[in-house]
Amino acid sequence: MIEVLAKLGRGPVFLAGEVLECVITFTNPLSASSTSASSEMLAWASAQIHCQFHASENRVALPPSDGSKHDVQAENETVFVPNRGERGQCILSTPPKILFCDLRLDPGESKSYSYCETLPVDGPPSFRGQSVKYVYKLTIGCQRVNSPIKLLRVPFRVLVLHGLKDYQFPQDEAVAPSNPFLEEEEGLKKDSRLADLATELLMVATSRRSLHLYNISNTRGKVGTFCIFKTVYKIGEDVIGTFSFSEGDIPCLQVIAVCGITGERQGFRFSVSLQTEESIQEEFQRRRGQPVSFTVHARHQESCLHTAQSSFSLPIPLSSTPGFTTNIVSLKWRLHFEFVTAGESAGTCLVRGNQSEAVTWTGVEQMDVDTFSWDLPIKVLPTNPILASYVSQFSNTNSITI
Repeated sequence: MIEVLAKLGRGPVFLAGEVLECVITFTNPLSASSTSASSEMLAWASAQIHCQFHASENRVALPPSDGSKHDVQAENETVFVPNRGERGQCILSTPPKILFCDLRLDPGESKSYSYCETLPVDGPPSFRGQSVKYVYKLTIGCQRVNSPIKLLRVPFRVLVLHGLKDYQFPQDEAVAPSNPFLEEEEGLKKDSRLADLATELLMVATSRRSLHLYNISNTRGKVGTFCIFKTVYKIGEDVIGTFSFSEGDIPCLQVIAVCGITGERQGFRFSVSLQTEESIQEEFQRRRGQPVSFTVHARHQESCLHTAQSSFSLPIPLSSTPGFTTNIVSLKWRLHFEFVTAGESAGTCLVRGNQSEAVTWTGVEQMDVDTFSWDLPIKVLPTNPILASYVSQFSNTNSITI
């Protein structure tokens, strides 16, 4: 029996273009019955990264796959197929790398091998939607002589920052003075620069602030004003916005008073949802004109009768996928607003602003209302992969016994 343990050193989340490093350890456990003749042999072991694509048959119409299926492993077959037995199609894979050939382990002996591979920059991000899924895995295959291949799959998450792959590092970095007492591989240097560059680009893109004001109106007039200071965010940030209902001009609310102040005009209720819009490209739609899929990630609802101002804060989950587009699917982010305002006959049910004496207002059982909605597109970018690793559903370590 041999135990195979794969460990991702930094965590299970990476940026496209970064170097994934995994240490794979093979161990022959020492037991009470172990003898010198209890040595274990493995013929070979290889590792490869692939991205598996799966689409809903009810929503997506895909052309037939040209690749042959490898769902059954013959006893003496030595072909390493990392996505063997998995649903969907393999749309991206790196070249396989051989870890060893003819490994012999005595009882209690372990040997570790380091696998490093640069993640392709032209692939899609990890995504689990209602219509399609993109799943990345590192697969380690190993085989005993005259035995089936055993596969250890290590799932991980990939974030894609558009524009990062087009950046060219300055040539003068190659001739810069180096510290002879520090040993660092060139690949790790570039990987570190890539992570630093991504952090800088994200900081620049998401730190810009400018006042965006939107008038909220329906067919009967203005309800209020919405204010937001930026429309570009990273996953993990909060979307913050404020409402002002004190300048509405809907006729039925012209005489509403709040706290005895004449001229305050409000709606009754509003809700804000942070949503993603998943749409299939037209040529891959199962039915022409099929509706897009919406997913709600956060929601705020508030009753705002007799309210002059209000605000909301909606967190963007670290586990969510930033916006992206492929030849099959497009994912966009938006704020979806829903407003409930007073109807034309509601003026008789509300407190008048010209009351000369203190009055007690009692809510009515029924009231005519109007409802309308509004969508505000926003842009959501990835974040530092180390930060996203803290909430990842994937483990740093995976193991099998063969």
